[in-house]
Amino acid sequence: MTEIALFFSNLNFNWNTSESIAVLFSITYVILAAKQNIWCWAFAAISVILYIYICFTTQLFAETFLQFFYLYMAAYGYYNWNKSEEINASQWSASRHLFLILCGSILAFLTGFYFATYTQAKMPIIDSFTTVFSIIATYMITKKILENWLYWIVIDVTSIYIYFNRDLHLTSLLFMAYTIISVFGYFYWLKKEKANA
Repeated sequence: MTEIALFFSNLNFNWNTSESIAVLFSITYVILAAKQNIWCWAFAAISVILYIYICFTTQLFAETFLQFFYLYMAAYGYYNWNKSEEINASQWSASRHLFLILCGSILAFLTGFYFATYTQAKMPIIDSFTTVFSIIATYMITKKILENWLYWIVIDVTSIYIYFNRDLHLTSLLFMAYTIISVFGYFYWLKKEKANA
């Protein structure tokens, strides 16, 4: 028991109030989204407002920009999902995904290069990667594209490393949970799509 306590004390966990509340609302958002509940977007908006502050104060500038995008997408997602009672997921072609991955990678590199050169941003290339692909995946989820969950799995695993590195350990645990929920979300939406077909 002493060894476990020592392990966690050595990690220097940052359990501040704003991060704790943001994590609670964020995880509720993802669970509700995986279950196709429209109220996920309200929880998303609250968590995003908190993460705007958190990311800016930890000098994750690309992530800060991403949070503003998320705030807009929370409103858009609610509007788009509200148009129909039932989520009818669709799929994009492999060629469309390859095009998105290529364009996203180029944009992530250019954005990361800018932040590395002109700002004091920490981990600019990786931060830009998660930012660019989170924008793509968020748009996909608002449009009910099944593969959004596969993008999120990669983004979430990468984000675990980013947040742990910036001493946001609670948020890195959140992204571990996101990874698990994203796997659930993918198979749940796939099952629903097959049932609707």
